[in-house]
Amino acid sequence: MAAVPLVPPSPKASRVRQYYALTKPRVVQLIVFCALIGMLLAVPGWPSAAEWGRVLLASAGIWLVAAAAAAFNCLVEQHIDRRMTRTAWRPTAKGELSNIESLVFSALLCGIGCVLLYSAVNPLTMWLTLATFVGYAIVYTVVLKPLTPQNIVIGGASGAMPPLLGWTAMTGEVGAFGVLMVMIIFLWTPPHFWALALYRTEDYARAGLPMLPVTHGSEFTRLQIFLYTLVLLASTLLPVLFGFSGGLYLLAALYLGLHFIWLAWKLMRGYSDGLARRTFRFSIWHLSLLFAALMLDHYLRPWLPRFGGL
Repeated sequence: MAAVPLVPPSPKASRVRQYYALTKPRVVQLIVFCALIGMLLAVPGWPSAAEWGRVLLASAGIWLVAAAAAAFNCLVEQHIDRRMTRTAWRPTAKGELSNIESLVFSALLCGIGCVLLYSAVNPLTMWLTLATFVGYAIVYTVVLKPLTPQNIVIGGASGAMPPLLGWTAMTGEVGAFGVLMVMIIFLWTPPHFWALALYRTEDYARAGLPMLPVTHGSEFTRLQIFLYTLVLLASTLLPVLFGFSGGLYLLAALYLGLHFIWLAWKLMRGYSDGLARRTFRFSIWHLSLLFAALMLDHYLRPWLPRFGGL
């Protein structure tokens, strides 16, 4: 039985816009932003001209590989995207781009990005970025997502990598601060994504995906969101505990974390689609502002109180 379109037909986009849409621009922008923060935190003081050049090259390389992973995801999930209101507009779902066109586009982006990172940044960053591509595009998209309701938890490791990629781009090694930032995003991912899944449960059920609200229900999912926000707040305080950040970041982490917990508590106590949307949208602001605070604290540290120092 042919799938029934869930959204009204729209004018066909230009070829450039179709390919650009495959890259999931908003998602990739957040990835590059987190990687950029990792780069800036890895450099003591203000970057030199040469270091700014490396920042630009590394950002471009990471963007290319992340965009390639997004395009591959659209290719693999086109049959799922057609059944979901949220994704039925994608060029692969609408048949505007063929499988070969999408695959070649993804391969070109990934290849160019890897060559750029290997030759202009360092091999470690290239291999870690490529591993992130494999983790998201293949391990998560092909294996985990259709098989287990814990897909976003396990697969979240790939999405959490950008700050570490940024760190290694500037230092050539894996640092403790970089690993801490990965852990923060890893713990942020489930409450962020499950808040979305709550008000898109029918979409995921129609697509046959075993997301947590589909398999375990709304009440269990809302409890998990609340518990994860508690652990997430604790993890965001570790940079202060270990002396990587100071007072400005501490205040931001406490405010953002407590507000996230408050929204999760309200969501757990009484569900509404509007509150789930609000929680999801705030989660994006939470991560963006948290990492912005890390960067500001890094540059203003001489004038801010220090904590921890373990």
